[in-house]
Amino acid sequence: MTAKHKVQVRRAYEEPGRGDGTRVLVDRIWPRGLTKDKADLDEWCKQVAPSTQLRKWYHHDPDRFEEFGRRYRSELDDPERAQALAHLRELAKGRTLTLLTATKQPEISEAEVLAELLRS
Repeated sequence: MTAKHKVQVRRAYEEPGRGDGTRVLVDRIWPRGLTKDKADLDEWCKQVAPSTQLRKWYHHDPDRFEEFGRRYRSELDDPERAQALAHLRELAKGRTLTLLTATKQPEISEAEVLAELLRS
């Protein structure tokens, strides 16, 4: 039996941690003021990000998070996003994967929705 892979969510602005494993930015837009060097990313997977329309509707309103998650999971059925999600699943196999987002509240972000999907 293999160990369950670990998927975690962090802010892109935080210092990289020793246990981060593979670090992937999942935002569509590059984090403001963050240099590529400082980000210390393995990958930028913007194809998996929610649509601009959904992102603007959600506007990180905690009261809309549940509905955002439902709508976003539905968007992940789109072929390009589904392929990007499958890629993240591959990256998570047998190792730690850290999903990065620029949002101030990563626990109510698309990264958290993705992490929940990848953990299940």
